[in-house]
Amino acid sequence: MSRIVIVGAGPVGSLLGLLLKARGDDVVVYERRGDPRAQGYVGGRSINLALSDRGMLGLQQAGVVDDVEKVAVAMPGRQVHGVDGSSSFLPYGLNGEHIRSVSRGGLNIKLLDLLDGAGVPVHFEHPCVDVDLAAGRVRCGAVEAKGDVVIGADGAFSAVRAAFLKTDRFDYSQSFLPHGYKELAIPAGPGGSFLLERHALHIWPRSSFMLIALPNQDGSFTCTLFFAHDGDDASFAARSTPTAARSFFARAFPDALALLPDFDDQWARNPVSSLATIRCQPWHRGKTLLIGDAAHAIVPFFGQGLNAGFEDCRVLVEILADVDGDWARALPLFEQARKENADAIATLALENFIEMRDKVGRPDFLVRKKIEAALARAAPDLVTPSYTLVTFRPLTPYAAALRQIRAQDALLDRLSADVDVVAPVLRDPADAALQALLRRKATAHFS
Repeated sequence: MSRIVIVGAGPVGSLLGLLLKARGDDVVVYERRGDPRAQGYVGGRSINLALSDRGMLGLQQAGVVDDVEKVAVAMPGRQVHGVDGSSSFLPYGLNGEHIRSVSRGGLNIKLLDLLDGAGVPVHFEHPCVDVDLAAGRVRCGAVEAKGDVVIGADGAFSAVRAAFLKTDRFDYSQSFLPHGYKELAIPAGPGGSFLLERHALHIWPRSSFMLIALPNQDGSFTCTLFFAHDGDDASFAARSTPTAARSFFARAFPDALALLPDFDDQWARNPVSSLATIRCQPWHRGKTLLIGDAAHAIVPFFGQGLNAGFEDCRVLVEILADVDGDWARALPLFEQARKENADAIATLALENFIEMRDKVGRPDFLVRKKIEAALARAAPDLVTPSYTLVTFRPLTPYAAALRQIRAQDALLDRLSADVDVVAPVLRDPADAALQALLRRKATAHFS
């Protein structure tokens, strides 16, 4: 049995605590914030989480899938909203697969309750102020804790990682998008009804910016505006006041604005937050390890930040089982298994921002997606839709998914310019002759 000190009681730190406790380890968790169950979860700067099969696999390993499903809403696709008020539904998978919308606060509270039930102590209002990486010693508030291993699960601006920055040959990069985000909330309708389609991730793509809305179980929707920080018109700088923002929403998102009765108050109250990608290496020094966003924070546009963190937890525990609990062997093996994959999903998340804010509203993109779906049905052993690879194939490493997506994109580029493919796909994507043609082209491309 090992003594494990986890810094950070967010979703990743909480799940890791459950998994390590189930292994038989002696686990203690320290968290800089107060207990959200006692003081109430404070929203206003969060983005609803999109749990996919990768994250659910980690929860399954901890035996808590049913508990988490109780606070989640299934989303089998995107509902894309045009400026003119029209909308269209784009399914995520070929066979009804879905992701799950869950509020960060609701999920965190559920996992904290499960930690209590498992007998894992969580010390709130204990910020990490110092770490001895080699010794496995950490000071949180006035308390000094020592473990066989210290794990920093304390997020994108990790205090544990700050100790790594003071060491030799620690590579670190932090890059911010020119866009930031602001949270807004659409309230539930009468009797807790949903004012938008419940089972969908809603997107208002507007080329250089976008609004999204994810459902909550109480009938409300958590909205996020992704907007440039600076600029003369479509930016937080230009629309800093509620009046200026309202006039912009009336032009860009009129249907969404109609669902925000307290828009002015929310705009004034909720802060603007930044979007960063963080890469670093190594993830371990001495007896100390970084995990989740502390090791590889990414932008939220593939909905994989939390899922990647939960996958970290699952992989770490599997590696520990393989090395009979030998942490000295497990730490480098964990980094070796995860670093390439963390870099791959960071790249995909940045690219998906362009798809969500711009491409999903363009006719040529919709045609391309129809070709991709027809191709995947014609040659399922060769082609898998990119979203399916990342979201619904939890045992496909992110790096392998990225390599396959690159190869498939090259094929789709050619097929999207082929009139012998485009016209039949638009007419009847299940046509036998078209399916045979697509099969031949896929075979030739990948041979």
